[in-house]
Amino acid sequence: MNIPTLETLDVRGKRVLLRCDLNVPLKEGNITDDGRIRASLPTIKYLLESGASIVIVAHLGRPKGERKPELSLAPIAQRLGELLGREIIFSSEIVGASVTEKVEAMTPGAVLLLENIRYEAAETSKVESEREDLARKLASYADFFVSDGFGAVHRKHASVYDVAKLLPHAAGFLVAAEVEVLKKLTQEPVRPYGVVLGGAKVSDKIGVISNLLEKVNVLAIGGGMVFTFLAAQGKEIGTSLVETDSIPTVLELLKRANEIGVEILLPTDIVVAPAFAADATPTLVSADQIPHDQMGLDIGPVSAAAFAGEIEKCKTVFWNGPMGVFEFPNFAAGTRAVAAALTHVDGISVVGGGDSAAAVRKLGFADSEFGYISTGGGASLEYLEGKELPGLLVLAI
Repeated sequence: MNIPTLETLDVRGKRVLLRCDLNVPLKEGNITDDGRIRASLPTIKYLLESGASIVIVAHLGRPKGERKPELSLAPIAQRLGELLGREIIFSSEIVGASVTEKVEAMTPGAVLLLENIRYEAAETSKVESEREDLARKLASYADFFVSDGFGAVHRKHASVYDVAKLLPHAAGFLVAAEVEVLKKLTQEPVRPYGVVLGGAKVSDKIGVISNLLEKVNVLAIGGGMVFTFLAAQGKEIGTSLVETDSIPTVLELLKRANEIGVEILLPTDIVVAPAFAADATPTLVSADQIPHDQMGLDIGPVSAAAFAGEIEKCKTVFWNGPMGVFEFPNFAAGTRAVAAALTHVDGISVVGGGDSAAAVRKLGFADSEFGYISTGGGASLEYLEGKELPGLLVLAI
């Protein structure tokens, strides 16, 4: 797939429609992790230094076509301005006469951020003509389109897919970097190659496990998804999270792994509690002795050490999904151990976006301690599943 890069566009004196991923976590209107905003800065700065004016399109959460004040991009505009050290013009509208007026008044070096694109129902519509109509309005604001919102490239959305067909386009630095890293994980990775998967649902990761099983040397499973694996082995899991419908698939994956000689590491000890709560009393038990009235909320210290030991042997590691409920201090040790092990990898260590990226920052790790922190959890996983991502395919047209 040959995707044009930023350097192929002559943007001096031109307007650029820039799709960013500014989907950051908010708590009571305050940004709790600005990693995705920071990841967008290299492309924004390059375009400004090249003499362009920029109209930024981005989303926040899933408002589903409704104007939800708590999902406004206004706080993001303020933070972006602080990081760039310049004024960000913010438009509370996405399309219409008032936006056109703001756009036409822009001079080189100006940055305009449009309100949450997902306030427009057409953005995510399954009806192609509705998306195309919105895309035409967005395209009218610019001479070029730059796609830099990697977290959305697995979506066939108006501002990701349809608009790219209407304007000369290129990938931003972030999208280009993400694709390069994912190629290293899928095309002849340096071995040993380890993958660590966690998070709540095994159903979200089955495609990745199936596609990577014959590519990896070791696969470690933690988080809530591990209890479906333990249940498949006939172990008592108490009140832990389980996806019963996935048990046959999990059994097939375990059988396949055994046949091809790939080690699937499952925890041997579990930290359990009577309830899903920060102040719940933690108890350490063997993975095959979870009490019927308790739920697993983290992998235990023996398992964490075993996972860390295998990770540190690898030259290539991909990690997606926390090992436990890292938001609760009593159940964060497993995730912390895995994160620490990734910082010691003599090769490339990739933190696969989403909750994993949030976890390493919350637990006090610096981005620079890892080989790469992805901005797109879902997009990364779909790429690793071997799926075609619409937002990348359209750039190659």
